[in-house]
Amino acid sequence: MLRNYPPLPFMALPHGTSYAQPTQPALEHVALDSPASDAMTDLTRVAAVIVLAGDPVDEAHRRMIQRGVRLLLVVDQDRKVMGVITADDVMGEGPVQMAVQQGIHRDEVLVRDVMSPCASLQVLNYEQVRTAKVGHIVTTLKHAGRQHVLVVDQNGKTGIRLRGIFSTTQIFRQLGINVQTIGMANTFAEIEAQLAHG
Repeated sequence: MLRNYPPLPFMALPHGTSYAQPTQPALEHVALDSPASDAMTDLTRVAAVIVLAGDPVDEAHRRMIQRGVRLLLVVDQDRKVMGVITADDVMGEGPVQMAVQQGIHRDEVLVRDVMSPCASLQVLNYEQVRTAKVGHIVTTLKHAGRQHVLVVDQNGKTGIRLRGIFSTTQIFRQLGINVQTIGMANTFAEIEAQLAHG
Protein backbone atom coordinates (compact mmCIF):
# COMPACT_ATOMS: atom_id res chain seq x y z
CA MET A 1 0.00 0.00 0.00
CA LEU A 2 2.80 2.45 0.85
CA ARG A 3 4.61 1.69 -2.41
CA ASN A 4 2.47 4.39 -4.05
CA TYR A 5 4.05 6.93 -1.69
CA PRO A 6 7.83 7.05 -2.13
CA PRO A 7 9.75 8.78 0.68
CA LEU A 8 10.71 12.40 0.21
CA PRO A 9 14.40 13.26 -0.01
CA PHE A 10 16.09 14.88 2.99
CA MET A 11 18.55 17.76 2.82
CA ALA A 12 20.99 19.19 5.33
CA LEU A 13 19.80 22.19 7.30
CA PRO A 14 22.10 25.08 6.36
CA HIS A 15 23.88 26.89 9.18
CA GLY A 16 22.21 30.20 10.04
CA THR A 17 18.75 29.18 8.81
CA SER A 18 16.00 31.50 10.06
CA TYR A 19 12.44 30.38 10.77
CA ALA A 20 8.97 31.45 9.66
CA GLN A 21 6.94 33.63 11.95
CA PRO A 22 3.30 34.64 11.65
CA THR A 23 2.80 38.02 10.09
CA GLN A 24 -0.25 40.20 9.92
CA PRO A 25 -0.65 41.61 6.45
CA ALA A 26 -0.76 45.24 7.61
CA LEU A 27 -2.65 47.53 5.31
CA GLU A 28 -0.25 49.85 3.57
CA HIS A 29 -2.49 52.89 3.93
CA VAL A 30 -5.31 53.92 6.20
CA ALA A 31 -7.25 57.14 6.62
CA LEU A 32 -8.55 58.74 9.80
CA ASP A 33 -12.01 57.36 9.00
CA SER A 34 -10.73 53.79 8.37
CA PRO A 35 -11.72 51.13 10.92
CA ALA A 36 -9.38 51.31 13.93
CA SER A 37 -8.75 47.57 13.66
CA ASP A 38 -6.94 48.22 10.34
CA ALA A 39 -4.16 49.92 12.32
CA MET A 40 -4.05 47.49 15.28
CA THR A 41 -1.49 44.72 15.62
CA ASP A 42 -3.92 41.86 16.27
CA LEU A 43 -2.34 39.27 18.56
CA THR A 44 -4.74 36.61 17.34
CA ARG A 45 -2.92 36.83 13.98
CA VAL A 46 0.59 38.02 14.91
CA ALA A 47 2.84 36.50 17.56
CA ALA A 48 3.56 38.93 20.37
CA VAL A 49 7.18 39.86 20.94
CA ILE A 50 7.90 38.95 24.56
CA VAL A 51 10.63 39.11 27.14
CA LEU A 52 10.89 37.62 30.63
CA ALA A 53 10.91 39.92 33.64
CA GLY A 54 14.25 38.41 34.74
CA ASP A 55 15.98 39.04 31.40
CA PRO A 56 18.60 41.78 31.21
CA VAL A 57 17.45 45.14 29.81
CA ASP A 58 20.03 44.75 27.02
CA GLU A 59 18.28 41.54 25.91
CA ALA A 60 15.00 43.47 25.66
CA HIS A 61 16.74 46.12 23.56
CA ARG A 62 18.24 43.48 21.27
CA ARG A 63 14.81 41.91 20.69
CA MET A 64 13.28 45.28 19.87
CA ILE A 65 15.95 45.92 17.25
CA GLN A 66 15.71 42.38 15.88
CA ARG A 67 11.91 42.48 15.52
CA GLY A 68 11.58 46.15 14.59
CA VAL A 69 9.32 47.05 17.51
CA ARG A 70 9.45 49.61 20.30
CA LEU A 71 7.38 47.68 22.87
CA LEU A 72 7.70 44.18 24.32
CA LEU A 73 5.25 42.32 26.49
CA VAL A 74 6.86 41.27 29.76
CA VAL A 75 5.71 37.80 30.76
CA ASP A 76 6.35 35.33 33.55
CA GLN A 77 7.35 31.67 33.16
CA ASP A 78 3.69 30.76 32.53
CA ARG A 79 3.41 33.40 29.77
CA LYS A 80 1.10 35.59 31.85
CA VAL A 81 1.51 39.29 31.12
CA MET A 82 3.30 41.14 33.91
CA GLY A 83 3.64 44.47 32.09
CA VAL A 84 5.39 46.12 29.15
CA ILE A 85 8.79 47.57 28.43
CA THR A 86 9.37 50.21 25.75
CA ALA A 87 12.36 51.51 23.85
CA ASP A 88 12.26 54.62 26.05
CA ASP A 89 12.50 52.38 29.13
CA VAL A 90 15.62 50.60 27.89
CA MET A 91 17.41 53.54 26.23
CA GLY A 92 16.43 56.26 28.67
CA GLU A 93 17.85 57.17 32.05
CA GLY A 94 15.98 54.42 33.91
CA PRO A 95 18.58 51.64 33.59
CA VAL A 96 21.43 53.98 34.61
CA GLN A 97 19.51 55.29 37.61
CA MET A 98 18.57 51.76 38.65
CA ALA A 99 22.19 50.62 38.37
CA VAL A 100 23.31 53.49 40.61
CA GLN A 101 20.55 52.81 43.16
CA GLN A 102 21.34 49.10 43.34
CA GLY A 103 25.12 49.51 43.13
CA ILE A 104 25.41 47.28 40.06
CA HIS A 105 26.65 47.65 36.50
CA ARG A 106 24.17 48.89 33.92
CA ASP A 107 24.31 45.55 32.06
CA GLU A 108 23.02 43.83 35.24
CA VAL A 109 19.76 45.83 35.26
CA LEU A 110 16.80 43.54 34.61
CA VAL A 111 13.58 44.13 32.69
CA ARG A 112 11.55 44.01 35.94
CA ASP A 113 13.58 46.96 37.25
CA VAL A 114 12.41 49.40 34.56
CA MET A 115 9.22 47.93 33.03
CA SER A 116 5.70 49.32 33.47
CA PRO A 117 3.77 46.73 35.51
CA CYS A 118 0.18 45.77 34.64
CA ALA A 119 -1.17 47.73 37.62
CA SER A 120 0.09 50.97 36.03
CA LEU A 121 -1.30 50.31 32.53
CA GLN A 122 -4.56 51.58 31.10
CA VAL A 123 -5.99 49.63 28.19
CA LEU A 124 -8.80 49.91 25.64
CA ASN A 125 -11.66 47.44 25.34
CA TYR A 126 -11.81 45.68 21.97
CA GLU A 127 -15.59 46.08 21.85
CA GLN A 128 -15.08 49.86 21.64
CA VAL A 129 -12.19 49.50 19.19
CA ARG A 130 -14.32 47.38 16.82
CA THR A 131 -16.60 50.34 16.12
CA ALA A 132 -13.94 53.08 16.35
CA LYS A 133 -12.04 54.77 13.54
CA VAL A 134 -8.29 55.36 13.23
CA GLY A 135 -8.94 59.02 14.10
CA HIS A 136 -10.35 57.96 17.47
CA ILE A 137 -7.13 56.07 18.23
CA VAL A 138 -4.92 58.99 17.15
CA THR A 139 -6.92 61.32 19.40
CA THR A 140 -6.77 58.82 22.28
CA LEU A 141 -2.97 58.49 21.98
CA LYS A 142 -2.57 62.27 21.73
CA HIS A 143 -4.80 62.89 24.74
CA ALA A 144 -2.90 60.29 26.80
CA GLY A 145 0.51 61.46 25.54
CA ARG A 146 1.46 57.87 24.74
CA GLN A 147 3.14 56.04 21.87
CA HIS A 148 1.38 52.72 22.49
CA VAL A 149 -1.92 51.50 23.81
CA LEU A 150 -2.91 47.92 24.58
CA VAL A 151 -6.30 46.44 23.72
CA VAL A 152 -8.02 43.67 25.68
CA ASP A 153 -11.02 41.49 24.92
CA GLN A 154 -13.12 38.92 26.74
CA ASN A 155 -12.09 35.36 26.02
CA GLY A 156 -14.83 33.00 27.18
CA LYS A 157 -12.38 30.36 28.37
CA THR A 158 -9.85 32.45 30.25
CA GLY A 159 -11.51 35.81 30.91
CA ILE A 160 -9.71 39.01 29.91
CA ARG A 161 -6.84 38.61 27.48
CA LEU A 162 -4.53 41.00 25.67
CA ARG A 163 -5.87 41.22 22.11
CA GLY A 164 -3.87 43.92 20.34
CA ILE A 165 -1.49 46.85 20.32
CA PHE A 166 -1.73 50.28 18.72
CA SER A 167 1.54 52.02 17.94
CA THR A 168 1.86 55.64 16.85
CA THR A 169 4.76 54.69 14.59
CA GLN A 170 2.66 52.13 12.73
CA ILE A 171 -0.42 54.37 12.53
CA PHE A 172 1.56 57.34 11.22
CA ARG A 173 3.31 55.14 8.65
CA GLN A 174 -0.08 53.84 7.49
CA LEU A 175 -1.42 57.41 7.32
CA GLY A 176 1.52 58.27 5.06
CA ILE A 177 3.05 60.66 7.55
CA ASN A 178 6.82 60.66 7.93
CA VAL A 179 7.46 61.45 11.57
CA GLN A 180 10.55 61.01 13.71
CA THR A 181 9.77 60.15 17.34
CA ILE A 182 10.95 63.38 18.93
CA GLY A 183 8.35 63.91 21.57
CA MET A 184 4.65 63.23 21.47
CA ALA A 185 3.49 66.87 21.59
CA ASN A 186 5.69 67.83 18.64
CA THR A 187 4.80 64.66 16.77
CA PHE A 188 1.04 65.16 17.05
CA ALA A 189 1.35 68.85 16.11
CA GLU A 190 3.32 67.80 13.02
CA ILE A 191 0.69 65.19 12.16
CA GLU A 192 -2.18 67.63 12.49
CA ALA A 193 -0.33 70.06 10.23
CA GLN A 194 0.33 67.37 7.62
CA LEU A 195 -3.27 66.14 7.71
CA ALA A 196 -4.58 69.70 7.36
CA HIS A 197 -2.49 70.24 4.21
CA GLY A 198 -2.81 66.75 2.83
